[in-house]
Amino acid sequence: MVMTESSNVIICDAGPIIHLDELEQLSLLVDYSKVFVTETVLKEVEKHRLIDFSHLPIEMVSAPAVDSQLSALATAFCLHAGEISALSFARTKNDVLFLTDDAAARLAARQMNLRVHGTLGILLRSVRRGLKSSSEIKDCLKSIPSRSTLYIKATLIHSAVKDLEKFYG
Repeated sequence: MVMTESSNVIICDAGPIIHLDELEQLSLLVDYSKVFVTETVLKEVEKHRLIDFSHLPIEMVSAPAVDSQLSALATAFCLHAGEISALSFARTKNDVLFLTDDAAARLAARQMNLRVHGTLGILLRSVRRGLKSSSEIKDCLKSIPSRSTLYIKATLIHSAVKDLEKFYG
């Protein structure tokens, strides 16, 4: 769950953008020097949310053609078009962090040797980076079931809250 600080560039799937927006935490993406979003992911986001990206360091990109390895992973893990496009673009970049909340997309990313995190990682990182207080993020984490469409086990939320209390009070 802990993200390294080495990569300041991320490629996003639709889920984290949607979930961070639902939690009113999308502004946390300004802490990254660049946030890549494929056209396919943007279309998925637009189906669920109306988001003004003008204040964020988001760069819209076209995904390259899908190679045979990604095609096989997409079939094996039943990946959606946005996940496939984001993974296809992510593999063209060095030291990029792939951001997704989808378990199957995480597994595929790991098979491709990509670093991967999700909404929870962005929230926790914000405390480490001094962007948000521990209490703000604890409240945000606790509100996930009622304010977000992010499906996450209550035990994982509880564990993240406990970790924040342990390390940040």
